Amino acid sequence: MSSDSPSLAAVASTGKAPARSSSRPPAELAADLPVAQVSVDTGLVHLDRPFDYAVPAAMADGAQPGCRVRVRFAGRLVDGLVLARASTSEHASLSPLTSLVSPEPVLSPEIADLARAVADRAAGSLYDVLRLAIPPRHGRVEAQEPTPVEQSAPTRPEPGPWARYTDGATFLDALAAGRSPRAVWSALPGPDWPIEVAIAVRTCVAAGRGAVVVVPDARDLTRVSDALADLSHAALSADLGPAERYRRWLSVRRGQVRVAVGTRGAVFAPVSDLGLVVIWDDGDDLHAEPRSPYVHARDVLVQRAHRTGAAMLLGGHARTAEAQQLVDSGWARSLEAPRATVRALAPRVDGVSDDDLARDPQARAARLPGKAFEAARESLAAGAPVLIQVPRRGYTPGLACARDRTPARCATCSGPVSAGSDQRTACAWCGRPAADWTCPQCSGRALRATVVGARRTAEELGRAFPGTPVRTSGRDEVLATVAGTPALVVATPGAEPVADGGYGAVLLLDGWALLGRADLRAGEEALRRWFAAAALARPGARAIVVADRGLIPVQALTRWDPSGAAARELADRAAVGFPPAVRMAALQGPAAAVAELLAGLELPGSADLLGPVAAGDEERVLIRVPRADGARLAEALKAGIAVRSARKSEHVRVVLDPQSLA
Repeated sequence: MSSDSPSLAAVASTGKAPARSSSRPPAELAADLPVAQVSVDTGLVHLDRPFDYAVPAAMADGAQPGCRVRVRFAGRLVDGLVLARASTSEHASLSPLTSLVSPEPVLSPEIADLARAVADRAAGSLYDVLRLAIPPRHGRVEAQEPTPVEQSAPTRPEPGPWARYTDGATFLDALAAGRSPRAVWSALPGPDWPIEVAIAVRTCVAAGRGAVVVVPDARDLTRVSDALADLSHAALSADLGPAERYRRWLSVRRGQVRVAVGTRGAVFAPVSDLGLVVIWDDGDDLHAEPRSPYVHARDVLVQRAHRTGAAMLLGGHARTAEAQQLVDSGWARSLEAPRATVRALAPRVDGVSDDDLARDPQARAARLPGKAFEAARESLAAGAPVLIQVPRRGYTPGLACARDRTPARCATCSGPVSAGSDQRTACAWCGRPAADWTCPQCSGRALRATVVGARRTAEELGRAFPGTPVRTSGRDEVLATVAGTPALVVATPGAEPVADGGYGAVLLLDGWALLGRADLRAGEEALRRWFAAAALARPGARAIVVADRGLIPVQALTRWDPSGAAARELADRAAVGFPPAVRMAALQGPAAAVAELLAGLELPGSADLLGPVAAGDEERVLIRVPRADGARLAEALKAGIAVRSARKSEHVRVVLDPQSLA
């Protein structure tokens, strides 16, 4: 750094970016609003605030709020976004904007306000959120003449499949009237959910407002986009490539289209006059952002709907505890179909334990119990395909009661009990030994490892059903659809293709591979995977799950009761003090760094610390507080991170409300 460059310490102490010494005369400043308040990409948390810069007269018209600029900060040229223009500054001397990258206003006031709120709630920095919200600039695309888009509002559609739900027509009526209903929607089994989403979006657009729809992956995006084929919309996905994605994103920002459909990043789509936000399958881990500040799409959309007064539709075949909490708090209403309708459309579910499987010589070739063989043969004979869900390898095994398979939980914090490399049992969350663990169901003391992954292949299933085509869908190739002809379709969770006319049978293997995960959400996640697969069956088809019928998730699947399962899951978490009943932060990093951060935090008096426990070569500590103290926890963590940032201390990863505690 040159001697005339201001230090970061000077920048932090003055609250502005001081001008560099220069022999050149100062540039003439803008006559109107000569001060630009800029969010600067410093990469430093302790400098997370706007900085004032002087606006040269040559940039007066272009450097408007929302535009990209380059500024000199602590001797370096860095990127920035103009947040506002002002007539005065509390600082006497200001550095001028170095250059105007583009006069295109890429940041709308609504998204700027949302990004600030998201950053504060997640103990992150504004620019990190803006980096998620605004795609990288593509100059050639930006310079192209916008393609005219037909903007005529569609006529309001008929409720169609929404009439099957108790309050479905009422929800659409509220949208059509310009109101902002909020619903947690338990979608009926079958392939109709993209059509139902499209009807809700068309109803909103017919009322003169825009909509944002967020789905987990590209397959779901294609299905929703196809359902909206006759309505002008922008489908946003990272798979598009930088140029095409920026072109579509600009069409939304410029107001050419009023509907944005996309994966995780679409939560920030700058739709004007927003009237509806939709998220499908919020329990899918693809909705969790892996980059700082690690926000979840559901949480962002809840904040966005709340701040803008937009309607919200949170849908899925299953229901998360977080979604149920929105219902219990009164923020949203539960949107479900009558039980008679559910029973008519849901498959007939039956559970089979692994012990039954072991005693069944008929099934040894492919680990399929007799009931599963029977269901598969009936489906194939009727000319319908069979879906076989096989958990992917690599799930972390937990421990369970050797007698009745009840997952082993810590008596102190209800965390999962696991065995370390030294074979000693301890809680994976708080680290307390669990040598004296006793099963709460049968009082047994012996523990066993749960099933890990599938050990049979599609070829073995083919030998069990000679002459039947076997198709696979998983990591190497994910199928979107399959024909409605006799075949065995082996898929990993989340990769199940839609069958023309539905599957004649659905076989859910190795249930313990999902239920036995050493994670807070193991039961909820297993049920979500099962609901998603079983929902692809034809009405009245058979679904066989290889897991004990007495288990709560299996019972919920058998009854097809996602809301009841979510209510119980939420109550169980509240009883042991885990999210979403509380706010929680996970701190992970080198042991000394984590301890140093904790020592410097001014935590609320209600804070409860769990750990530390080993996390690979690092340590992890959990901090939980009542929801009422969540904002104070975020503020304390942000302040602690800022101090370490200023000192250039070793990095500690901080995640608020983590999706996984494994």
